[in-house]
Amino acid sequence: MRVLWVCNIMLPAIARELGAAYSVREGWLSGILNRLLQEEDQKSLSLGICFPVEGENASLCKKLYLGEKKREISCYGFGEDLAHPENYDASMEYRFGQILSDFEPDLVHIFGTEFPHAYACAKVWNRPEKTLVGIQGLCCACAEHYMADLPVKVQNSKTLRDILKKDSIKQQQQKFYARAVNEEKLLKLSRHITGRTLFDKTITSQINPDASYHFMNETMRAGFYEGSWKIENCSRYEIFVSQADYPLKGFHYLLQAMKEILQSFPEAHILVAGNSVMGVNGITSKLKIPAYGKYLRRLAKENGLEKKIRVLGRLSEEEMKQAYLSAHVFVCPSSVENSPNSVAEAQLLGTPVVASNAGGIPSIMGDGQGGLLFEKGDVHGLARAVISIFQSDALAVDLSKREKDLAAAKYDGNENYRTLLAIYGELL
Repeated sequence: MRVLWVCNIMLPAIARELGAAYSVREGWLSGILNRLLQEEDQKSLSLGICFPVEGENASLCKKLYLGEKKREISCYGFGEDLAHPENYDASMEYRFGQILSDFEPDLVHIFGTEFPHAYACAKVWNRPEKTLVGIQGLCCACAEHYMADLPVKVQNSKTLRDILKKDSIKQQQQKFYARAVNEEKLLKLSRHITGRTLFDKTITSQINPDASYHFMNETMRAGFYEGSWKIENCSRYEIFVSQADYPLKGFHYLLQAMKEILQSFPEAHILVAGNSVMGVNGITSKLKIPAYGKYLRRLAKENGLEKKIRVLGRLSEEEMKQAYLSAHVFVCPSSVENSPNSVAEAQLLGTPVVASNAGGIPSIMGDGQGGLLFEKGDVHGLARAVISIFQSDALAVDLSKREKDLAAAKYDGNENYRTLLAIYGELL
């Protein structure tokens, strides 16, 4: 069978062969690709992969030989304005016509609904019964929950940076609503959907009740299947957060909860992966701060956190892994998520997890068996959950073991690969 993957990024394995820069986002995609590359039987599945890329690689059409077994993969690039995914560029349809004509797939597997290229490909392919859409996040849900209980005054605020970039908090929310329009069109062009939570199943069935929903867990990056969190090796009272650059991720909930946490544990501190929207000292930096970053700075000052937060910047896979292993607790305070990879990675390593009871998170937490849940936006509940882990090594160790057991079964690469092939076989 010939299957074309439509991805949101150039996967690292491909980028390394091309000598190109790459992102470590969507590590589960690398996980499933790495598993496929291990297969002895290379005739059962011929794989093509297309992805957005800038410059001359936007017209890439090349066979690469990946992995130890030198598996042949047909690779295609296409151009897309990823900085403005709310805008649909019809010229992508011509490029997807070229890709589909060259590869001649039996099945198109689109990973994610978040970008216009997904709809463009499905529109040109126009074979709903042979179109499989994998749900990552859902723009419609992101738009609805984007404000994450921000005060109305903050929702309406704008900094100079927001005005110049036309990117205020409200405009950011409107962009998600615009993206949701193409997302809905895409889902209506597919008769098959893969997902892993009751949350995404419920929403997608409302959009397209005629589509078949196939449950399939994800396979994480290889490095997270090795190593184990140990209470004796962690940095005491260290809270790790994987992302904090826009309201939906709920970092402001944690900053509010820190006031209560510090009353019990004055040594508590936060490490944050990714780019900072809070800026640093200096006029130039402050001019670049978005309204949300300005609000975070205010909360940090009000709650005595100015020396309690360290932003780590973009981390490699190994750096991310070490951040999990070092932390006393990993916190996912989002106002909505489908199935965050950050939680899955923490669970695989056994880092105690505290996460909001929102979206699909309960599904991947085993209704609390794989970590501690608090109600979305309940800063006191968040504080109590973190404090309970700080207070009891026995609880932390018990959570770590339960998380690892749950994750080992849920993110089993071999089982997930067999499930994927079974889905492909059913569609074909």
